[in-house]
Amino acid sequence: MARSVNKVLLIGNLGRDAETKFTPSGAAVTRFSVATARRWKDQQTNEWKEETNWTNVVVWRQENVANYLTKGKQVYVEGRLQTRSYDDKDGKKVYATEVVADEVILLGGRGDGSEGFEAGVQNPQRGPGGRGGRGGAPSAPEDDFGSMGVTDDDVPF
Repeated sequence: MARSVNKVLLIGNLGRDAETKFTPSGAAVTRFSVATARRWKDQQTNEWKEETNWTNVVVWRQENVANYLTKGKQVYVEGRLQTRSYDDKDGKKVYATEVVADEVILLGGRGDGSEGFEAGVQNPQRGPGGRGGRGGAPSAPEDDFGSMGVTDDDVPF
């Protein structure tokens, strides 16, 4: 079988407060939307244009993250793209595409002085809370990206 990759990385702002609900079996499902923007110069009019894209994100089995994920906050989301279908109340099949998050890191936003920290989504390779087994104070975003070899020069904005 040929190799394939299903990886999504987003850095954007939350469009609304995250909401957590529970499945009948008791698993927590947290949902929120992330706004990302693209900016370009129109070649014909020489004007700057901007386009905002809204992406729905789902986090499984992390009931406490909704307390931190509030409208306007900036987040880093890493996960995979998934499309699912269901029948609506009229019996019509509806398709929904969303990012299933493996990692959510709160970066701050709205000038509220928030420290960047991981919002509780676990990455099995890094231990509880995604901090590589370190306890204590939350890590700064530079620490999280530094371990991936990402520097300020790699960020396109």
